[in-house]
Amino acid sequence: MTDSALSHDVLVERLGVLATQSLNLWDVPVEATARLINLSENATYLVENDSGYRSILRIHREDYHTLTAIECELAWMRALNDSGRVITPQTILGLDGKDTQSAQLNGLLSPRYMVMFEFVEGHEPDEDHDLVEPFEELGEIAAHTHLHSIEWKRPQDFERLIWDYEHMLGSKPNWGDWREAPAMDAAALSVLERQARVIGKRLNDFEMESARFGLIHADMRLANLLIHQKSPRLIDFDDCGFGWHMYDFAAGVSFMEDHPQVSDLKKAWVKGYRKIRELPKEDEAEIDTFIMLRRMVLLAWIGSHSETDLAKEQGVDFTRVSVELAETYLSTFG
Repeated sequence: MTDSALSHDVLVERLGVLATQSLNLWDVPVEATARLINLSENATYLVENDSGYRSILRIHREDYHTLTAIECELAWMRALNDSGRVITPQTILGLDGKDTQSAQLNGLLSPRYMVMFEFVEGHEPDEDHDLVEPFEELGEIAAHTHLHSIEWKRPQDFERLIWDYEHMLGSKPNWGDWREAPAMDAAALSVLERQARVIGKRLNDFEMESARFGLIHADMRLANLLIHQKSPRLIDFDDCGFGWHMYDFAAGVSFMEDHPQVSDLKKAWVKGYRKIRELPKEDEAEIDTFIMLRRMVLLAWIGSHSETDLAKEQGVDFTRVSVELAETYLSTFG
């Protein structure tokens, strides 16, 4: 049995208690409080007080990342920031001098890893506004992260998730089986199974050479891009791992793949990317495949995270629209 067996409301309540009781692991003001601002893979809290203190506390989901994997994520964030190429949030060390803390609460079955981050000013771009300029900047950021990941000498025993076909749509999916998404009837299953086979064949032909496959952010969507005084900051590296570089664009249009702006956003992202790094036409041509790969991975995520607000917000329409998008994709690539 795991904590995931708890009801959503009970889990939220107990994680809130854990957050509050764990604040003394860091040098934060004694009157500071922790307020839940997001519950997805992890629980994220704004820690604040009336005098203006603010930081971000992340309580990790059980059994998603090992301590080593979390430390590797933080090492890459720190290295990126130190390089001057990409602004990333930095950690606030615990009183013991370590980035990652661990605590147990009666009522939760397992200890939880926790990390405190500096608060980052900025606002998330609105998908209903003109996103061409933000996506051009996002393309530049993606290129910088890819170049850095190629050049960076990773710490020994570096451990992160793998985002290849096997770990997304194959037998070892990181986020579960896409077939478990809501409203997955026989007709939807038939279309999406055919798309999965086409994606698998194309990715097998695309190969995984280092120029196009390596350490990526893997969740570079609008919710993880903050704009402050026209300066973009990339946050939440929790899903960073080894995948195809072009997957970072696909993640950028998560949950909005059917938006009329997507074609223009792809052009803008590619334009920004090419300001920083060469992008072969063969790689650009495969972006639509990665968009649909990401969409199917999100089907799996919604099916395995049905208790989250985001999954509830998407609902059964996400499967219906996914089928419509798959039919369009197959008319060109299938």
